[in-house]
Amino acid sequence: MSKPQDVLPYWDMQTVFPSLESDEFTTAFQSLIQAITDLVALFDAHGINRVEASPLDDATMATFDAIVGRMNETLEAVNTVRSYLFSFLTTDSRNEIAQARFSQLQPYFSKLDLLGTRFTAWIGSLDVDGLIARSEVAAAHAYVLHKARLGSLHLMSPSEEALASELGLTGSLSWQRMFTDFTSQLKVTLELDGETQTMPLTAAQNLAFRPERDVRERAHQAVLHTLEEASVPLAAALNAIKGETLALCRRRGWETPLDMALFDNALDRPTLDAMMSACQDAFPHFQRYLKARARLMGLPVLAWYDQLAPMGQGSQSYSYADATAFVTRQFASYSPQMAGLAQRAFAENWIDAEPRAGKSGGAFCMSLREDESRILMNFESSFTSVGTLAHELGHAYHNVALAQRTPLQKYLPMTLAETASTFCQKIVENAALQTAVPQDQRIILDGLLEYATRVVLGATSNFLFEQSVFEKRTQRELSAAEFCALEIEAQKATRGDAIHPDHFHPYRWAYVPHYYITTYYNFPYIFGLLFGLGLYAQYQTDPTGFQAGYDDLLSSTGLGAAADLAARFGLDIRQKAFWQASLDVLRVDVDRFEQLTIE
Repeated sequence: MSKPQDVLPYWDMQTVFPSLESDEFTTAFQSLIQAITDLVALFDAHGINRVEASPLDDATMATFDAIVGRMNETLEAVNTVRSYLFSFLTTDSRNEIAQARFSQLQPYFSKLDLLGTRFTAWIGSLDVDGLIARSEVAAAHAYVLHKARLGSLHLMSPSEEALASELGLTGSLSWQRMFTDFTSQLKVTLELDGETQTMPLTAAQNLAFRPERDVRERAHQAVLHTLEEASVPLAAALNAIKGETLALCRRRGWETPLDMALFDNALDRPTLDAMMSACQDAFPHFQRYLKARARLMGLPVLAWYDQLAPMGQGSQSYSYADATAFVTRQFASYSPQMAGLAQRAFAENWIDAEPRAGKSGGAFCMSLREDESRILMNFESSFTSVGTLAHELGHAYHNVALAQRTPLQKYLPMTLAETASTFCQKIVENAALQTAVPQDQRIILDGLLEYATRVVLGATSNFLFEQSVFEKRTQRELSAAEFCALEIEAQKATRGDAIHPDHFHPYRWAYVPHYYITTYYNFPYIFGLLFGLGLYAQYQTDPTGFQAGYDDLLSSTGLGAAADLAARFGLDIRQKAFWQASLDVLRVDVDRFEQLTIE
């Protein structure tokens, strides 16, 4: 809970439009629909799709400049209107006006997706190097065009792509909706507080945060029972989604779904291999953290349901005012520009911090317009919320660096989206650790290591599971029992003997939403955390040199593949040494946490 004297802010959206029902918003909404409709007409008029190799005559050059200019204008309008609507949907789930407006836009967003496919196909028909040499617009979007050129090699015919898009609505997307709807309605029954209670699956899973071990164990067993009962339809959904992915990969000329995911995330195989190898070498450090946690809890070894158990209360609590002052002060230790961004966000009410009914959980930062962002969080008077605030402000700082770019230049793969947020969070965490008493140090370190373990061990486990599923799904469908076996195998490969061999989580595959998408959604999390920490390690080594190029790196994150961007900053992420340096930042934290459990 936040401190009683806290007045937690709501974000200010009236600077964008007076209200959802205002004439200004209605005009912008209708203008956006018209802009998308006009863009479709422009594509149709110029035959933007796969064509025979097209000469770069004056007409083609003029068409290209017009198409890209109109795409950027439309995408800018999309971002503002969509973010404005999202600000209501995420703070009031009962807002029927926002729901209706967003639903009205969905078909137009689908049209934009199809236009993106058509644009990629068209670029594949052009001489991209010649285009870049003759057009300033093309030169400014060189990476976008080269990526589109490569992407065009993995497109089916226009009619097949259109059919795949249409069938996806009743295929993988329907299975995803079924998973979401089905799991949201699952109920778990268990003995709690002296009575039999029935609650939603998520509520039962949240009992993993309870201090009483018997409650955590009963909740875990009850969740396993519920998921076992529900496993047949969930296995059908996972089989269908991964099966569709394999079929489309094959038809589009991708060797594996991983190759497609690497392309989408601007990564190459040497980078992935170096990162995953470094992670595997670091598994023992994270297992040391889990074993130290067991010692603190008086256990010989952790069970799965012990990993999130609270480590007690810290001696210090933070009001929202405390948090904003601390974050601003630590940002100022890095640069006046970073501190200025934080001060602006607070002064202009970019942040919605109050937990309340109907508001989404967790936290996020979204770009709104030009260099403005909006941040949602649910503030509590703990250091965890201070770290979350710094993390989300890091995203806002990144958005400021990207403000000079066009929407097509701003597109970030998930791998690079965490570059500034991880860095900013680490600045604040390290500052807090330097002044905290041992009890508070232990709690701060536990929080950041729990997250790092969830990423390095957890996401690697997810990655190994998905690799195995894709490999076996090429031959046939898998049973629920086989999914359980693969899940346990992946968990043991990462957490090792730090978890009791009889107390892993066989049904984790049945509730993790990231599995129920058509591609990998796990290794980008690892990259995001470790790339940000790798930059922090560089900053510690050479603060002055680092600051000279950091904002330029952030501004360029949509302008190149990850390895090429890193090389411009003097970093070789295809080498294992870079990732080892990132993981060493976390190893130091493990060493400190382990020492605190002995003292």
